[in-house]
Amino acid sequence: MIRPVWAADGGDAAVVARVAELVRRPGMKTLSVPGGTTPGPILTTLAALPLPWHTVTLLPGDERVVPETHRASNVGFLRHVFGATAAKVVPLAAGMVLPHLDLAWVGVGDDGHIASLFPANEPGPAAPAGVVAVTPDPLPATAPFTRLTLTLAALAAAERIIVVARGAAKRQVLDAAIAGADLPVARLFGMAPVTIYWSAA
Repeated sequence: MIRPVWAADGGDAAVVARVAELVRRPGMKTLSVPGGTTPGPILTTLAALPLPWHTVTLLPGDERVVPETHRASNVGFLRHVFGATAAKVVPLAAGMVLPHLDLAWVGVGDDGHIASLFPANEPGPAAPAGVVAVTPDPLPATAPFTRLTLTLAALAAAERIIVVARGAAKRQVLDAAIAGADLPVARLFGMAPVTIYWSAA
């Protein structure tokens, strides 16, 4: 396994600084970002910064198959947060040709899932880089939807990969993954260098 690196400071401000540094780089950038509760405040802080957003394309790492106006839509959330910037928000589509990812930012679930790659239905490291449709089994009670998701190979091909997680339960999952537990996040660790931004709260 390629062992992940723990960021010296795993807090929200450190994530904001890391992503802002990337956005300031010359040229066009494509960033894959997650949904969920943890990224919301970080993305909102980033969108308020005077950065060259016109050079940035954003796409969700996964998406629930719902209208963009639905509260569960990740791309709808991105359009809302970055609507006042010049960033381009691109929805996922099964089979789409992905651009080179300058950043793949993922969260991790209590069951070790990343994006919508759940332990019971994760397509596996051999699945080619791209976007696939998946149906979690069982469906999460809080978001019982079919999904579109980047594959492990698509995430692993990014120039930079970060995992952002909060709380003791997520720390246990990450420690188990590093120790060799058979989890989607562990499989990502085995495919490419990853930096973990973890904090207790």
